[in-house]
Amino acid sequence: MRNKIKIFFGILAIACAMTGCTISYSFTGASIPTQAKTVSIAYFPNNAPMVAPTLSSTLTSSLQDKFARQTKLQIVEENGDLAFEGEITGYATAPAAVTAAETAARNRLTITVRVKYTSLYEPTLNYNKSFQAFAEYDASTLLQTVEDQLINEIVEQLVDDIFNAAVSNWS
Repeated sequence: MRNKIKIFFGILAIACAMTGCTISYSFTGASIPTQAKTVSIAYFPNNAPMVAPTLSSTLTSSLQDKFARQTKLQIVEENGDLAFEGEITGYATAPAAVTAAETAARNRLTITVRVKYTSLYEPTLNYNKSFQAFAEYDASTLLQTVEDQLINEIVEQLVDDIFNAAVSNWS
């Protein structure tokens, strides 16, 4: 009987200790402070020299969708427990592969975003840095014909990188 009581109190102590932790874990790999209930994601203006009209709204809404799908945080307009703001600083296309005749075989569209992340409860995880992603397309194709598809592909990469840098503490 004494052993059963010891086991019961041991399990109870472990359960109490685990509920006191400040980090929560989920199957998505996100570790978010348990006190955090909201996230605010400000509109990302496009301040790049070359501008794609839909890029700002696509990036902003994709980041909001990522948090809505993969966390329990409520998305608020401003002053979230976790907060993201930033700007699109680069949008450029350049040759990615050259043929033997020294002409471009493939082109690369690259998008750069500067992001400031602030965590009210874990300030050591705050960052202010740039993220960059790209996608390639055949040089014989006009950018305008594949631009929307490339933007969606690149934005998905950027959103994953921004999300992981904020809530996946793998380092």
